[in-house]
Amino acid sequence: MNLEQFAAQFDDITDPRQSAKVTYPLFDILFTTLCSMIAGAKGWHEIRLYTIGHLDWFHRHNIFLEGVPIEDTFARVFAKICPNEFRKNFIGWMSQVNKITAGELIAIDGKTLRHSYQRDDKASAIHMINAFACKNKLVLGQLKTDKKSNEITAIPELIRLLDIKGALVSMDVMGCQTEIADLIVEKKADYLLAVKDNQGTLSKSIQSAFKHVTAEYLKEHPLDVSQGRGRVEARGYTLNANALDGDFSRWAELKTLGMSLGYRLEKGKQPQLEQRYYISSAALDDKQLGQAIRGHWAIENSLHWVLDVTMSEDACKIHKDHSAENLAAVRQAALNMLRKDRSKLSIASKKKKCVG
Repeated sequence: MNLEQFAAQFDDITDPRQSAKVTYPLFDILFTTLCSMIAGAKGWHEIRLYTIGHLDWFHRHNIFLEGVPIEDTFARVFAKICPNEFRKNFIGWMSQVNKITAGELIAIDGKTLRHSYQRDDKASAIHMINAFACKNKLVLGQLKTDKKSNEITAIPELIRLLDIKGALVSMDVMGCQTEIADLIVEKKADYLLAVKDNQGTLSKSIQSAFKHVTAEYLKEHPLDVSQGRGRVEARGYTLNANALDGDFSRWAELKTLGMSLGYRLEKGKQPQLEQRYYISSAALDDKQLGQAIRGHWAIENSLHWVLDVTMSEDACKIHKDHSAENLAAVRQAALNMLRKDRSKLSIASKKKKCVG
């Protein structure tokens, strides 16, 4: 980790404490928390223990020269830091370490922090919208919503904060909104949106465009077959970029209609066949469409799953004021730093290396 780069990026965060009562610099608290979470710390107690255990190293870098604060100091600071400032600095930092290349896939999806609720109200658990660079497996930014149903309003706000020029931005059905498509195009990027079944006019138009897909047609578009864990899956992707006779005029720069066919045969269960439809402003061929649809799920497998299983995000019960949101940003920064390490070790093994 580049200490000077981190300091330069986060030195303008407003310290929420009264200056006359500050003993421990804000930077010291932020930096040691990040280091601790890279090494696997899950809460204030473990963050403090890690800091104490590595105090000689921190002293050599002029950090916590007055000693290590108590756990409550860490907790109070993170509860009061403005999350908007924290998010802005995080996004700025990520834009420096990860440059978007033309056509790079950025997946946007939401995740609930399941134990971040107030004790008397489980519905108060916060929901985060994450933007994820699928190729490099790095979080580019995140934004809190009050409820899962508010993703539609939060997604545009997050997109406005990101530099997505040249990227292909993918979202599930929640993001299939004309306003979101317009914004992505305005930012000089392309969209790939899953179509809602209940979007009447759009859904009917795209299904009509694919009425020509028959068994004969699919012979020229072979399915990808995989087998494992007692089930067989076959997936094929096709598209129709010329059949734009339906009502697609509301969708900015629309060039591609996509369909995925999924067949699943699992032992002891009835075979399942599903069709999913997509729209995109990018001119994608069959192969590119298939790669992008499969690639979108990296945000589930390589981010949300890892945050829960390896970084213990769902188990974290910290929730006071802005603590959960700010700590989620630090956790994602820690995961990014672990991913930037090019060794072939797992994330869990990399964390263990950082403990010593």
